[in-house]
Amino acid sequence: MRAGAAPDVVRWLLDPRAYPEGERPTRVTLVETHISWLLFAGRVVYKVKKPVDFGFLDFTTLEKRRFYCLEELRLNQRLSPDVYLEVVEIAGEQGRLTVGGTGSVVEYAVKMRALPPDRWLSGLLTRGEASPALMRRIAQRIAAFHASAGAAAGEVGSIDTVRVNTRENFVQTREYVGVTVTAEAHDRVEAYTEAFLGVRAGRFARREHAGRIRDCHGDLHADQICAENGIAFIDCIEFNERFRFSDVAADIAFPAMDVDYYGRPDLSAELIREYVTASGDSGVLDVLDFYKCYRAFTRGKVRGFRLRQADLGEADRRAIVDRASRYFELANAYARLPGRLAVAICGLMGTGKSSLARALAPRLGAEVLSSDVVRKELAGIGPDEPRREAWGEGIYSEAFHARTYETLHQRAAQQLRAGGIVILDASYRDAAWRTRARETARAAGARFLLLEARSPGDVVRQRLAARGAGPSDGRVELLEAQRERFEPPLEIPPEERIIVDTSGAPGEVVKAALGEVYRRQLAEACGETKNPGVVPGF
Repeated sequence: MRAGAAPDVVRWLLDPRAYPEGERPTRVTLVETHISWLLFAGRVVYKVKKPVDFGFLDFTTLEKRRFYCLEELRLNQRLSPDVYLEVVEIAGEQGRLTVGGTGSVVEYAVKMRALPPDRWLSGLLTRGEASPALMRRIAQRIAAFHASAGAAAGEVGSIDTVRVNTRENFVQTREYVGVTVTAEAHDRVEAYTEAFLGVRAGRFARREHAGRIRDCHGDLHADQICAENGIAFIDCIEFNERFRFSDVAADIAFPAMDVDYYGRPDLSAELIREYVTASGDSGVLDVLDFYKCYRAFTRGKVRGFRLRQADLGEADRRAIVDRASRYFELANAYARLPGRLAVAICGLMGTGKSSLARALAPRLGAEVLSSDVVRKELAGIGPDEPRREAWGEGIYSEAFHARTYETLHQRAAQQLRAGGIVILDASYRDAAWRTRARETARAAGARFLLLEARSPGDVVRQRLAARGAGPSDGRVELLEAQRERFEPPLEIPPEERIIVDTSGAPGEVVKAALGEVYRRQLAEACGETKNPGVVPGF
């Protein structure tokens, strides 16, 4: 950062003469984060808090900055007492400021011992110098810290706190959709998070009752861990208790996630194995991936906040976007549904089946197989070439229907056996075809869901009247004939059936459907499937 972009107090601190005689550096270097200015002055570092308010932290007054400097000192001395030295006043007269000087106090700073720049875990991982032995040392230190950390009191750190923290993440990152995070990744992580918290609430309750909510570090990523003679940890969160008081699993998940980020899942696994051994807390594994996802998303958010800094050069901006995006993609990967899944979307023409399928596909990481496309391929015509044939004739005869569905299911079986997720986009008006789709999924070792798209008649007719060129030949004059022949999907077990009202805003409809898919699949995976509701329109 250019010195000219900093406030007066920071510009004064860039002058070596601002420091005490016995500690006066020959040169001062400034590093800026989204909430602090760090002044590297020889063997010590001075951390000055920015007068900012992000909602989750508020440093806007001098008194608040003093309080949080003292809190930072107190909390970090639990982990690294030889690094966190004291809180100092920055004071002066007649326009000259000095550290620990006389006169009016204009700012406070946390004074720290400078740590060797080549021993940070992030750098060791980047250079390929991190080892399993180092992971074990880090895990042992963290486990010992958690054992000695104070227990939470009241609701802080409970599942309700986790909900507040995660939902705040999604709100605060909306402005970055299309910049550092894709809409698809944002929706997927939100759906996974809400579903996990809802379906697997019992896991969080059991851990809370076991005393696993502690006064933790809260921000243990690889830039905060230094492997010098021992292991030093810095920057414990002082500004918000609901970020610091957490399940110990959330704390150990942060470095485990960051080691994944640097491309070493083997070392991440070693870190977790040693932590479980040292702490005796095997229950960490029940919520580890959830907290890894949360930590990766949070890291992407915080990295993206740096885009708010003034005077960013284009190279710096690109680097911030790239790193934040990679964290969001890691969160997206943690949120992926495990295993094989077939989602059949059925309903009358004009109910938005194909639009829903196209929107769900990237959010589920799925391949869409469309009966309209398969039908025209079998007929030897282009997918957008219209065929305005009467009901039940030509490529819409019963015989051609059967051929189309058989081909559709054969292709689905191939995709599912390869381990993928498939969306089957078809009217599925006959119970026999839906049953066949379900059997195809089961035979391939996949789970099955049926989404029934519904919309009011006037909405359907408006959509059909406005429909342009495309694979579907559905039109208003065929609607009633299809409606008369549509068999309600009552043969599908209720826990595998979701009704989707597609009459609302497309984005909200997709998010609601995605959330219900996640809820059903996570519930089935842990044996907690309950009777379905209806996904409402908006």
